[in-house]
Amino acid sequence: PAGIGFNALNGEYVNMIEAGIVDPTKVTRTALQNAASIAAMILTTETLVAEKPEKEMAGMAGMGGMGGMGGMGGGMPPM
Repeated sequence: PAGIGFNALNGEYVNMIEAGIVDPTKVTRTALQNAASIAAMILTTETLVAEKPEKEMAGMAGMGGMGGMGGMGGGMPPM
């Protein structure tokens, strides 16, 4: 029946409202939001792990220093 629940303090099933056992909606909602946030973090933990950089092969030459865009001037204009 509606309103009946288990009172863990005395081990009996009681009318929760009459016994004064009431969860405020905000507390329940916050607990669910926190649980969902933690579950999402646990499921996406893989994205926090970075791969070990590969060593460059000795035979491959680097591309060298790439110059800037010629004729574009340098820096930001004064404010």
